[in-house]
Amino acid sequence: MTTLRVVPSAASDRPVLGRRIDKFADKYRQFFPRVFAYVYGHTHNVHLAEDLVADVFERAFVKADTLRNDEAFATWLFTIARNVIISHARKRHRETVVDPDVLREIAPSGTSVEGDILLREEMRTVSRLLQDFPQREQDIISLKFDAELTNGQIAQIMGLGEPNVRVILFRTLRKLREQMVADRRA
Repeated sequence: MTTLRVVPSAASDRPVLGRRIDKFADKYRQFFPRVFAYVYGHTHNVHLAEDLVADVFERAFVKADTLRNDEAFATWLFTIARNVIISHARKRHRETVVDPDVLREIAPSGTSVEGDILLREEMRTVSRLLQDFPQREQDIISLKFDAELTNGQIAQIMGLGEPNVRVILFRTLRKLREQMVADRRA
């Protein structure tokens, strides 16, 4: 007796691929702003951040089949983003250009020109001070505030315990506040 084996044709794979693309497109729309904020927080360059974010999502799409737990998507995606940033930093030193268009976009609407200038100056100060912090502290701050991840997600990405992330975050913020006060006095 001969056994027939059905090999799916390319046409029969289209609905599956279409669903996969639609599902990933939903994830893209959901996570793009946070991934962009995280990457931009490291590059301070809109165009470079856009390129790196495209690389992050391309890698995620290609490797999407390796993700076993859909609930871990955010942690997995930000691990990819972190690796892309590290890879880029190895190739080229960090740029410290602050894009004025982005600063205008994130400034609260209805602020005065004076308030806008003060906000820009404060953001430059924070960015400058953070550059002197150890890379691990910079990453945790960026994952917390740019990517808006939970301490548990940050712990998974960084390979640390959640209590350790909490302590590092607390100490880093305290150190940043102290340096900002000292910077204002100087």
